[in-house]
Amino acid sequence: MPRILYADNDYPDIALERAIFDPAGVEIVTAQCKTEDEVIAHGRDCCAILLQYAPITAKVIAALPAVGIVSRIGAGFDTVDTEACATAGVWVANSPDYGVGEVATHALALALASIRNVVAYDRDVRAGTWHFESSGAIPRASSLTLGIVGLGRIGKRMAHIARNAFARVVAYDPYLIDGDFPAYVERVPSLADLARTADVVSVHTPLTRETRGMLDAAFFGAMKPGTYFVNTARGAIVNIPDLVAALHAGSVRAAGLDVLPEEPVPPGSPLLAHPRVILTPHAAFYSVEAEKELRRKAARNIVTWLATGRPDYVVTAGTRRYAG
Repeated sequence: MPRILYADNDYPDIALERAIFDPAGVEIVTAQCKTEDEVIAHGRDCCAILLQYAPITAKVIAALPAVGIVSRIGAGFDTVDTEACATAGVWVANSPDYGVGEVATHALALALASIRNVVAYDRDVRAGTWHFESSGAIPRASSLTLGIVGLGRIGKRMAHIARNAFARVVAYDPYLIDGDFPAYVERVPSLADLARTADVVSVHTPLTRETRGMLDAAFFGAMKPGTYFVNTARGAIVNIPDLVAALHAGSVRAAGLDVLPEEPVPPGSPLLAHPRVILTPHAAFYSVEAEKELRRKAARNIVTWLATGRPDYVVTAGTRRYAG
């Protein structure tokens, strides 16, 4: 009977996964792994790893030669060393398209809440202030330009649902050809050009070596004063001290952040005390339906690999098959 390690999760139960694995004759080893050594300890004799946040490093792969596939519950895979997996012939899979609409609508909600001062108004009313100018001047959204960093599935959906709220939509994505840009999205040639052009910036790029820390003091310094900034992608794409400095300097008027380099947000973070920052707990992906789809697709990757030698959603192609 094949054994898989369910390395970690933050769900109330795993009945959904059991309903997928039990009919396939798969035994589940459950754990809450936070470190490489914990993954290694629990993953002995397992042929696959299903994970949410657990680290899958070169050390882990070397220590678990029976593992043929790693399937991430999520679209991102920055906790998985894909190069080490490729070298060892281990398949890497994910759930790439489960929450596209949820993340895009959450990003738009953060952008509009920032522009319309929704959270500040609520705070003022609860404190006893009732006046339309209590939280400051509000620009007309339909006069603003939305700039999107990364025009993949979610970036395209954001452009589609937001285009009627804003005057223009521009985007930066060096990996797309012109023909992959929707007709209603204008291409800008560089991040600096996007910073200079946009009144609202929404981040939708994956976290890679190239994008880690990409949005820094140079980017924020190129912005026009009073720009709104939203990140629902990955926290480590943004240099948080540089963002805080930009908020204080006024180049960023307000920020809506669903993701942070360190989660949960650490006590004492300047983000917690800043009146023009809206924080949500890495929840942009979430709806009841999206969570079920996310988990189902990640689990099905392993069942399909066991049956055919290849998962449904390939991030990194491998060569290993279940030996039985």
